[in-house]
Amino acid sequence: MTQAIRLRDYTVSLGPLEETLPEALRALPYSRLFLIADQHTAALLPPFLDRLADARVVLAPGEAHKNLHSCTQVWHAMLAAGLDRQALALHVGGGVIGDLGGFCAATFKRGIRFVQVPTTLLAMTDAAIGGKLAVDFEGVKNIVGVFQNPAAVLADPAFLSTLPARELRSGFAEVIKHALIGDPALWAAICKQEALDHTLDWQALLHASIGVKVQIVEADPLEKGLRALLNFGHTIGHALEAYYLGSDEPLTHGEAIAIGILTEYWLACGNDTRLREMEAVFARYFPWRSIPDTAAPALWALMRQDKKNAGGAVRMAIPGAEPGTLRLEALEESDLVRALAYYRGLAG
Repeated sequence: MTQAIRLRDYTVSLGPLEETLPEALRALPYSRLFLIADQHTAALLPPFLDRLADARVVLAPGEAHKNLHSCTQVWHAMLAAGLDRQALALHVGGGVIGDLGGFCAATFKRGIRFVQVPTTLLAMTDAAIGGKLAVDFEGVKNIVGVFQNPAAVLADPAFLSTLPARELRSGFAEVIKHALIGDPALWAAICKQEALDHTLDWQALLHASIGVKVQIVEADPLEKGLRALLNFGHTIGHALEAYYLGSDEPLTHGEAIAIGILTEYWLACGNDTRLREMEAVFARYFPWRSIPDTAAPALWALMRQDKKNAGGAVRMAIPGAEPGTLRLEALEESDLVRALAYYRGLAG
């Protein structure tokens, strides 16, 4: 069954790609179809999709390659394919492909249209929706980018069966975040849930999670206020992800955001019933990670580059008392040290 979640400028379609893609392409006349994928997703392309593309570029996978060097590869391939401004780019992959591909499409010849086909849980519920497109630069996540909405988003839950368990858990951190910031019923369901497996109604879960993000981005498309709520857990979380990116044991995005959600909520709200629930849920899905106190200065330096900062103050986004409301709170380096100490105390 296909479901449509309509935004002001485009539609998120949930359902089999062999149904949603032909319909989307009929509605989007184009001169050439340019496919962007990484080495993992290129091996999973359905035959009908493989045949549709007039030209393509296949990139190395992973956050470490979400940079200007990869953009140069894409722009070279676009030039070689002779794309004009009526071309359509199709991005098949996770958040890295969606972010990087969207950034390249939005800047090539001052912008060509693009369709996001997210293949990971993280991309389906978060990265592919909302028109925020960026790459990493000088070790800072998503610091160079633009706002540009896709022409369509096509999310097929069947792709989730291809994901390693760790990648599925990583995406689930963003589903948890959406529940905490905007959907009490979804949060209650998550608290009762025991595992991420075939017993879940993935389409219903995706629909609920995407619904929270859509409501917020429609209210604040350019992140002038409320949309910062979607960054709950990301001030500390993004710094952790960047800090460990080049290490022998990098954190996935979701693993870092899980730590960020716990530590930021603890700083803002202390030990309350909701925190106890959050600790139990995250312990079910995310292994505890040792973070030495000596990491604090480097993490703080990364946090000082966060896009929510204002007037030199490092800020974190915290859910308000009512669903879909926001509090922005300032942080000091001493708060980060205390938060890391709290997290170390969760080691079981």
